[in-house]
Amino acid sequence: MTNTFEHHTVLVTGANGGLGTEFVRQALERGATRVYAAARSPREWGDDRIVPLRLDVTDPESIAAAAAAAPDVDLVVNNAGIAPASDASIAAPSERSLEDVFATNTLGPIRVAGAFAPVLASNGGGAVLNVLSLAAWIPLPTVYAASKAAAWSATNGLRVELAGQGTTVTGVIVGMVDTAMGARFDVPKSDPADVVAQAYDGVAAGAFEVLADEDSRMVKSLLSRPAEELASVTEAAARVVSG
Repeated sequence: MTNTFEHHTVLVTGANGGLGTEFVRQALERGATRVYAAARSPREWGDDRIVPLRLDVTDPESIAAAAAAAPDVDLVVNNAGIAPASDASIAAPSERSLEDVFATNTLGPIRVAGAFAPVLASNGGGAVLNVLSLAAWIPLPTVYAASKAAAWSATNGLRVELAGQGTTVTGVIVGMVDTAMGARFDVPKSDPADVVAQAYDGVAAGAFEVLADEDSRMVKSLLSRPAEELASVTEAAARVVSG
């Protein structure tokens, strides 16, 4: 896939959010012919190149309908995700939290990638871009962190499985981003525009993984170290996020 995205069609899940809106905007800026702005409650964008598309990533029937409605897609951006403020335990989470967070953050990207895999294959292979989280790599006692760790593993598996049809799969690892989801945390945050720019550059390059901030690059460098060392280095961050 080229860096300009000319003659390409992009689908963005969770398009109404801060990061999703930036994915839509920058896809057009790079020359995409059409962008499907997918969300549970799609909105009007005032741009003929943007097609609002109803998509609930927790509903297999909704995903199948979206894939049927968007047969020209050659880049899928799995951006939709949730991080409930009540999510504060992995030892004793509520059943609702377990089900909702994993359904959205883990099963959603898997199901969307699976539903669109035949579409991507028919359009020359294309690419999948999964928005992951640094939470996958640090010891946070939350369902969100566990769901993102599972999504990271699934992303790596999808990359291997879809390579045969010419589809690249890129995972974006990033810490706190300056969006509504991260507003409750008083920590430094990345600019959504910068994260999206790095993510799209990674897709264009066929990169397996994009480390979109300094924290992610630092933690990635520690993954080969003993788990105790990683926990020690990231303890402060875990305290801030856990409240």
